[in-house]
Amino acid sequence: MDIQITPVITGNDLKTFIYLPEKIHRKHANWVHPLYMDDKVFFNPKKNKSFAFADTILFLAWLNGQAVGRIMGIINHKYNELHGEKNARFCFLECYEDYDIARELVSSVESWAREKGMEKLIGPLAFSDKDPQGVLIEGFEERVLIATNYNFPWMRDYLEKLGFEKELDLLSYKVQIPETMPEYLLRVYERAVKNGNLQVHEFTARKALRPWIVPIFRLINETYSHIYGFIPLTEKEMNEFADRYLPVLNPRFIFVITNSNEEVVAFLISMPELSEGIRKARGRIFPFGWWHILRESKRTRLLTMLLGAIKPEYRGKGLDSILGIKLLEAAHRVRMEVMDSHLILESNTPMRTEYERIGGVIHKRYRIFFKKL
Repeated sequence: MDIQITPVITGNDLKTFIYLPEKIHRKHANWVHPLYMDDKVFFNPKKNKSFAFADTILFLAWLNGQAVGRIMGIINHKYNELHGEKNARFCFLECYEDYDIARELVSSVESWAREKGMEKLIGPLAFSDKDPQGVLIEGFEERVLIATNYNFPWMRDYLEKLGFEKELDLLSYKVQIPETMPEYLLRVYERAVKNGNLQVHEFTARKALRPWIVPIFRLINETYSHIYGFIPLTEKEMNEFADRYLPVLNPRFIFVITNSNEEVVAFLISMPELSEGIRKARGRIFPFGWWHILRESKRTRLLTMLLGAIKPEYRGKGLDSILGIKLLEAAHRVRMEVMDSHLILESNTPMRTEYERIGGVIHKRYRIFFKKL
């Protein structure tokens, strides 16, 4: 086969790159389209400030004049400098079931990374841990969530055949939402709320959330430094994330705790899972896709955890129980039945213990791979 690999240069190239996965996954029952309006911002260097601190390349694979695969290469200079690494990343790898196509795409990123002086290639990992990451290796029969990858089972085999090894695994827990509040959670909650120096903020409108975006992300910068792939966000990036995700968040599932100085010391962000609505909308908000997404937000019985953090000096004081009770109360009000933890590092024992304590079971596993160049 005469497979050609070309860089994405023109607007038509980028359009092909963005929409190719829906052709590849056309008969893939569990696959969910991305929100294309969001993708067009993400892949635009003028609108996505993450491009400012990274070298990037986008490749398309062609066979007989048809696009048959894609991949993105990233060198995150900010992360490499913080961690003393010379790593390149690959992400958004998609192709038809053909090992030769996958090989040519990955080899193109490898060559590009070597020319840039990199020593290791890791992925799937994009600009940060906030982007979809990892190859799904377990749980193919499970429901796909927003902002997560979904690939065919053979993708893992292809990468291993190409010489990639395990860098780390990310786990997703499924939890049946209890009909009554767990006793141990209530006991800790009651002790914690007696602390008159804490205030819990609840929301009913997205507009009311906007002033909290920067304080929340400042706490993320403070508490996420140990998380694989994370880099501190600038205030401009914080607001960009808000612009991307506020339109689909339900403020009733977001909680913030402040101390007597009105400083954010803990928060939790979750949302009703919208993936089925996005699938029916085929990733398109207009002209009528928004209706499918809105309807799913009211029909879904699955709650997805997105982000949460507690300031280090406030850990062990029951703030996690306060957030947990508030979340369960909100879930009961709209008859949620199941909660998904989203992605948790395999090595994050404290978080895993919390989910297992409330009956959570691992139902999906994602893997980030590495290869020395």
